[in-house]
Amino acid sequence: MKYKRIFVIVMDSAGIGAMKDADKFGDAGTNTFVHTSERCGGLSIPTLNSIGIGDLGAVVGTSKVEHKHSYSMILNEASNGKDTMTGHWEMMGIHTTKPFKTFTETGFPDKLIKELEERTGHKVIGNYASSGTEILVQLGEEHMKTGDLIVYTSADSVLQIAAHEEVTGVKELYRCCEIARDICMKPEYLLGRIIARPFLGTDKNSFKRTSNRHDYALSPSGTTAMNVLKDNGFEVSCIGKIYDIFNGSGATRTQKTVSNIDGMNKTIEECKNMDYKGLCFVNLVEFDSEYGHRRNPLGYGKAIEDFDKQLKELLEVMHDDDLVMITADHGNDPTHTGTDHTREHVPLLCYSKSIVDGSHLDERNSFADIGATILKNFGLDKASNMIGTPIEELLK
Repeated sequence: MKYKRIFVIVMDSAGIGAMKDADKFGDAGTNTFVHTSERCGGLSIPTLNSIGIGDLGAVVGTSKVEHKHSYSMILNEASNGKDTMTGHWEMMGIHTTKPFKTFTETGFPDKLIKELEERTGHKVIGNYASSGTEILVQLGEEHMKTGDLIVYTSADSVLQIAAHEEVTGVKELYRCCEIARDICMKPEYLLGRIIARPFLGTDKNSFKRTSNRHDYALSPSGTTAMNVLKDNGFEVSCIGKIYDIFNGSGATRTQKTVSNIDGMNKTIEECKNMDYKGLCFVNLVEFDSEYGHRRNPLGYGKAIEDFDKQLKELLEVMHDDDLVMITADHGNDPTHTGTDHTREHVPLLCYSKSIVDGSHLDERNSFADIGATILKNFGLDKASNMIGTPIEELLK
């Protein structure tokens, strides 16, 4: 193997230009990275610039430079969709042809809500798309008075239930989410995730979500690169919501995070102190959840700049036989209409101290080339259901 450890870091939603079929999704002309940089009047991201982000689009504040220790390229999405699970699953070899259900514009059908109320014994309030913090401001006090469950969704394929830990209780909230998971296995409701969102506080000014979040996700529809690695004795370390996205399938261990900064701190510590052969798979969700969905380009740009500073720390502590692959799972252009994800291709920047002839490479046809490259590095074969072609330049 050329690399002993491979770090895949997902800048959640940091797409870099509309896919050719973006008009079918209402996303023609979107470009998360470039439009964010324009709205910010330029980004100060010297680390990303030094490894090739300037090759991939007119990101204001960057330039094309020689980068002998890295390869830069754009990945197109082969799957049909623009959600979190589709993007991450494709990175690990899964080709999704039928998008997961979303209820962003309409809320959940009355029939689904009625069945949820009957089976849980709780009334439901909400049932619309919202950020998780805003809906507590809107409905948290009503929930405390009535005990009714707060049900909401987002641009993802997800049903979220929020409840106060001292009103409903965590155990009861989990029971209700298990019922919701069962209901939403039906084809007409098939959702990627059900999420329990417990919170504490006394009023709308003090409500705060707790660390007792729990996800009830679908397992991947086939064998992934993570499964192949684990089954062959390699480490698959997950940081952030990776474990939940794959419903634990193929993971050997996981660490939760509370922010992008926390996620990068944990990644840096792992790079410095953990000795293993395998994959460290990282998701940094705040680009998406805090800034993309909330259409906050200034906040998005600041988050990219903060990431760039921590990326410099990571690259400095990497071993010679480490590889870092920086990418995204979809777009979420904060200058676009609405609050939904955007159908974009994504950047892929691959850095290692052992790379000596880095350059800009042609576009690739699938996110799955990431997983295929990882498997070939470790001398492993793809499962028959998996897609993806290894990036040979990384392995020579």
